[in-house]
Amino acid sequence: MNEIIYMKAEYEPWWMFSGWEKTIIEKNVFTTDREAKNYLDSLLTKFRNAYPNESKQKGACWAFWTEDEQQFCEACDDDLQTYHGILWLKDGKPFQL
Repeated sequence: MNEIIYMKAEYEPWWMFSGWEKTIIEKNVFTTDREAKNYLDSLLTKFRNAYPNESKQKGACWAFWTEDEQQFCEACDDDLQTYHGILWLKDGKPFQL
């Protein structure tokens, strides 16, 4: 099973901290790698056009952000960057492209 996930959090998607699933905005499931790759390519293009910063880790985890999108953290008394994460999971684990 292939899953293409869009998440939004105060950390990059490859960290997958405990409870990271609560940050999922959208999840799409595909039966074939080809279907997943086609959807992923269109989604990455959309995010690359919307956000000036991009980083990639673990083969299939992308983070997008803009310096203007931050949230104040009362517990740490500081501003935290907001990241838009895209993940390709295959059988629940990051897929290695």
